[in-house]
Amino acid sequence: MSDILIVDDERDIRELISDILEDEGFATRLAGNSDDAMAAISTEPPALMILDIWLKDSDMDGIDILKATKRDYPDVPVVIISGHGNVEIAVAAIKQGAYDFIEKPFNIDQLLVVIRRAMETSRLRQENQTLKRRDVTSAEMLGQSGAFRALIGQLDKVTKSNGRVMLTGPAGAGKEVAARYIHANSNRANAPFVTINCAGVEPDRMEEVLFGREGSERGIEPGLLEQANGGVAYFDEVADMPLGTQSKILRVLVDQQFTRVGGSDKVRVDLRVISSTNKNLEAAIEAETFRQELFHRLNVVPIAVPSLEERREDIPLLAEHFISEFNASQGLPQRELSEDAIALMQTMVWPGNVRQLKNLVERVLILGDGTGPIEARELPGEEPNGEEDGRVVLSSALATLPLREAREAFEREYLLTQINRFGGNISRTANFVGMERSALHRKLKSLGVVTSAKSGVRVAHVDEEAEAE
Repeated sequence: MSDILIVDDERDIRELISDILEDEGFATRLAGNSDDAMAAISTEPPALMILDIWLKDSDMDGIDILKATKRDYPDVPVVIISGHGNVEIAVAAIKQGAYDFIEKPFNIDQLLVVIRRAMETSRLRQENQTLKRRDVTSAEMLGQSGAFRALIGQLDKVTKSNGRVMLTGPAGAGKEVAARYIHANSNRANAPFVTINCAGVEPDRMEEVLFGREGSERGIEPGLLEQANGGVAYFDEVADMPLGTQSKILRVLVDQQFTRVGGSDKVRVDLRVISSTNKNLEAAIEAETFRQELFHRLNVVPIAVPSLEERREDIPLLAEHFISEFNASQGLPQRELSEDAIALMQTMVWPGNVRQLKNLVERVLILGDGTGPIEARELPGEEPNGEEDGRVVLSSALATLPLREAREAFEREYLLTQINRFGGNISRTANFVGMERSALHRKLKSLGVVTSAKSGVRVAHVDEEAEAE
């Protein structure tokens, strides 16, 4: 896209325009009919096209060429010229995506102004699209826990293929980061990554947002699928996609083409689709809110993204990463984490997962005093409920139990938390709690606590059979 294609059935006019443009430093190509024009466009899309409406001895007129060009190469600006101009033709051309309409005989200076503006507008639009496509969410994956290593192992297996991937996991666990990791390590890494927020678009606008529209006063408006051409379309929370749109997306997955809203021509795309959900899609199928055929198309490679509670070992690493990130982006203090803060963070409940951890770190850095290590007392809402004048405050459930039962309940919950904090590693747990490993094993057995594999990591839980006995 480095030259200007001039399409006019009058040889003198196209050569005159070419001579003038070349004097101004532009490279040009010439076409006298529709066949030559379409062949030139297919060989190498031009930076801009000057197109006559009426073409003698041609199968297509200028409007037909305009529509075909805007369908396949929407970023190419087209300036229409015609010796038989009227308002209706000009409006029709603009609606089909022409940048401007100039009536013959035209002023050369006027034509040069329009060409420069059109090329500048095209350049700015492409730069804007490039900026939009840049990762606002990092593709960097951080962790060292067993659950994290298992996830990375699965993601690495799918990066080099074009298979559709379905990422499942709770909100805030990092499903979009996982999707961007796949993209960044694939052969489409230099192509667009476009996020489609299925829950954030009004249902009556979903098709316009996805497929784009044409025929409006602004001409052709490419949708998100068209913007993702050649790269990855990421359907975030796909369960929230309107049922009516699901059948059309199913057709896009099969044909890799669609029709813009208000248009009739097919738009061809080359897409890799990655989807995510925090809902049970099989239950949604049962409730008839999600199409079973679409589920099978999207769920070619299912990958579960673990919750933060399944990878508690990674909490210190993630928190330190967020501290450095906020220091670089907002100038917040570069503080360390104290041992008691790490211990507390690894035992907290994280319903919002990694997103909640990031928000907590930001809050502590904003509200905290000084630049020293972050202490456990700075973590929001923990101290008032946990301690009072140096005393541990019992929960109402423990306070109503006899001493032996309360002690067992406390020990069970305490050891469950510590084992999961250390990723099921009994040796590290024993070292932290101050027990011999053999003594810890005996204690766990007496409390009915066992460990089992889940998402590539050992997880502690109460043995329900032992508890029943």
